Amino acid sequence: MTGVVAPAEPWELLKGEVKGAAKKYSQDRCAARHVAGGRAVVLAVADGHGSAPHFRSDLGARWAIDEFTACAQEFAAAAVRFDDEAEQHDDHSPWWNSLAELRAEARRLPQLVAHRWYERATLHDCNSPAHGAPRHTTRGPDLTAYGSTLVGAVLTRRLLVCWQLGDGDVVVLDAAGTPYTPLYTGPDLGDETDSLCAPESWHRARCHWQPLTSEGPSGVLLSTDGLSKSFTDHQGFLDFAAGVQGRAHELGMPVVRSRLTEWLSHAAQYSGDDTTLVGAFEAAGSAAPRRNDAPHT
Repeated sequence: MTGVVAPAEPWELLKGEVKGAAKKYSQDRCAARHVAGGRAVVLAVADGHGSAPHFRSDLGARWAIDEFTACAQEFAAAAVRFDDEAEQHDDHSPWWNSLAELRAEARRLPQLVAHRWYERATLHDCNSPAHGAPRHTTRGPDLTAYGSTLVGAVLTRRLLVCWQLGDGDVVVLDAAGTPYTPLYTGPDLGDETDSLCAPESWHRARCHWQPLTSEGPSGVLLSTDGLSKSFTDHQGFLDFAAGVQGRAHELGMPVVRSRLTEWLSHAAQYSGDDTTLVGAFEAAGSAAPRRNDAPHT
């Protein structure tokens, strides 16, 4: 016993997943973890497409989470290291100077994740062909069977970065608890979505880059589209996100964790889809947001 007290982790994590009402099993996968000694958070959700042509998409979703979290953890460690250097010298200029390097890494991350996912899917299909023998298109192996979306985020004291390929949602709650969706592109018009199984899929990834100055977000939520599709409009989905945070401040995170599956199951009854949510909230003791709505599903 050293007598050294570890600093409190600044974010509390939330993770829940339920299968769709008509599904045999969920093909969503997710992760929510502290990294870099608890000074950063990595969040991710992946939605395996699940239809007949994508009958191995549960594997594709799992590999999407594995490879994203591995790459995001390295990115988070670099961001924390630059932050430490600024603190040690009591000079913020090294941090601001590091942003160009970090932003370049953030832009490269989708390609790195896609390459690693592609290698795992290709190796699996070679050893156990989805169609009796490996199929090829003019642009490489046909990995349709493994198709999956991917939404991920890294949150540190000074930086929030979110990435998205395909459908799903990112909700950021500002310091006052007001929700906004930085990567939202409007309501989905069908079941087609961008996928890791497409050639050079990283070109379709979107990125939200947000250096944090005086006030950071009070919460970040990532979810598969099974959740947002359960609401009649986008505002209802935003109200739910704000309500989850309100319940966390009102009842405490242990109660919210214990009830999250119930809330997601209720939502899944309306969408019929697998429904997964992960989140990070300011730890207890931080200033409470002004909003305190209950989640409405």
